[in-house]
Amino acid sequence: MSVPAKAFQQWLHAAAPDVSSAEIARRAGIKRSTLAQQLVRGKVALGTVVAVSRALELDVLAALSGFDRYRDLATDRTPPSGRELLSQIADLDLLQEILWRNSTSTPLADAPLPRLSPPPHRSSVRWWVDAIDSGDLRQRLAKDLDMAPQNISTQITANRLPPAVAVQAARIAGVGLAGSLVVAGLLTPEEAQWPQDARELALRRLPDSELTALASIRLDALSRSLRRAEQDNEQTKALWENLG
Repeated sequence: MSVPAKAFQQWLHAAAPDVSSAEIARRAGIKRSTLAQQLVRGKVALGTVVAVSRALELDVLAALSGFDRYRDLATDRTPPSGRELLSQIADLDLLQEILWRNSTSTPLADAPLPRLSPPPHRSSVRWWVDAIDSGDLRQRLAKDLDMAPQNISTQITANRLPPAVAVQAARIAGVGLAGSLVVAGLLTPEEAQWPQDARELALRRLPDSELTALASIRLDALSRSLRRAEQDNEQTKALWENLG
């Protein structure tokens, strides 16, 4: 999603009045042509705002909250729930935690915290939506954004939830807005002001039985996904063979 180009230019002039657009693009690692095209089209991507904020060493949340659509990011400080934190732990990290617990005699309370892969992971969106969904989130989200429910489902399945959709999902569910941008891949947990080591602590506090159950659910979902991909590949291969 995007912010109005005029609003972006006003924000940029206030943040870096003496820095040229070319220099901003260079610092942010954005092609000058890309930034120019966004300005000409009148819509600047949120990713551009984040990249520029990082380049200027600004508070990313504060920068985003300077735009009308994201004003509430400045005042919302709802911490992520345990379920949200666990949803942002990759499958492999869950399995590694199981293996570690079964190969050590060190009490969990005395053990160093695990090193986890940074979010998002290959199914971050699906597990986050499941973690915050009270039963009708997808339907309410589709209605609020005037989108077809199947389009919402497609985005979730593809693990590509646009930032504006993620933020609206968080608003509906009553969870932290900044965390939704972590799930969308726009912010880091640190930029979203998550407590230090929040995911690691959530994982370490999980009892063995719940950890194993969670990993089992993840593996089952992964198995179904791989099976569908294999079937699609077989169908595609058969189609090409028939055409050939």
